[in-house]
Amino acid sequence: MKRSIVPLLTAALFAGPAAAATPLSEAQLGRLLFFDPAFSINRSMACATCHDPQSGFSDQRRKVDGGVVSLGDDGHSTGNRNAPTAAYAATSPKFHFDEKLGEYVGGQFLDGRAATLADQAIGPPLNPLEMALPNAAEAVERLKANPLYTEAFTRLYGEGIFDLPPNPDATPPAYAAFGQAIQAFERTDAFSTYDSKYDRFLKGEYELTVLEDLGRTLFFSNDNVNCATCHKQKREDAPQEPFTNHQYRNIGVPANPALLALGQLPADYVDHGLLENLAVDDPQYDGRFKNPTLRNVAVTGPYMHNGVFRDLRTVVAFYDHYNNPERGLNPESGKPWRDPEVPATVAREELKGQALTERKIDALVAFLKTLTDQRYEPLLRAQEKRVAAR
Repeated sequence: MKRSIVPLLTAALFAGPAAAATPLSEAQLGRLLFFDPAFSINRSMACATCHDPQSGFSDQRRKVDGGVVSLGDDGHSTGNRNAPTAAYAATSPKFHFDEKLGEYVGGQFLDGRAATLADQAIGPPLNPLEMALPNAAEAVERLKANPLYTEAFTRLYGEGIFDLPPNPDATPPAYAAFGQAIQAFERTDAFSTYDSKYDRFLKGEYELTVLEDLGRTLFFSNDNVNCATCHKQKREDAPQEPFTNHQYRNIGVPANPALLALGQLPADYVDHGLLENLAVDDPQYDGRFKNPTLRNVAVTGPYMHNGVFRDLRTVVAFYDHYNNPERGLNPESGKPWRDPEVPATVAREELKGQALTERKIDALVAFLKTLTDQRYEPLLRAQEKRVAAR
């Protein structure tokens, strides 16, 4: 599939009659912008290219290309991180330091450098490795070239919305509004359906299998594993649980040789995570990354900030290797687990737990699969068929 086709297919899937009607609401405007490839330098890439609604709002082109990070609009540039799913991103609060917790919480991107969804949305179009527009003024010109956008922006944000600020380094009002509109779309139910098997179980509409129920028990139990320490925000079995506390941890993820083999990063490259956020300068946060949502985790691999693991079961085995001397080999490589990329700040106390049997690992994976939105369950079944055919 050509990269430029993905936004068109997903726009057709999600747009509906309201997207073509006027007057547009802010969320409807954001929906159009999300799927529009006009905001990449070659007009071949949209937000939906790396956050495809047909793939759990993740980038599954990588599975075709054999890569672990997303391709940019030029067809060869890559970033240094695995693009996270945009689903349920609206559950994250604004990036801030919580005095009570003594922790940084919230924000967008894996290092929280965008405080809000609106801030995040205006990043990729200007990133030279992603959509590669030269500046925000060019984005505004492309907005002005579309009569539907000019009408909607003027009506929603005011007559002077397309005026450029006197300071060329300031964000043009129309470009800030571009981010606000996409944020409004990302806050709609299209991104957060809460209709997985787990959600249906909570409503009495689905009965967990024995294996899924064992996985659920293990997940929420502090006496077995510590999954819920980082991947639970509310009380156990609360409705609309995002399955992340929106905090940051270093869990000892190793560098990814496949990422370094792309040749766009130095051989000794180290990703310092939260410490690369300009708002953070304390070395205790070195190597910490945002705890991701586990919703749709079974269909949005590869995993970790650098895509180092392909299979969800490998991720669970990786956690177990901290507590299980028999779990010494990475099942994907057949070799010992590689050392942490940033070893000094690994959250070893929080990684402590009981050693897992193979059945318990299977159970945790089975439970994590129940967090798949209903519309993506066919992806899950197709994935399971491919694994069975190996």
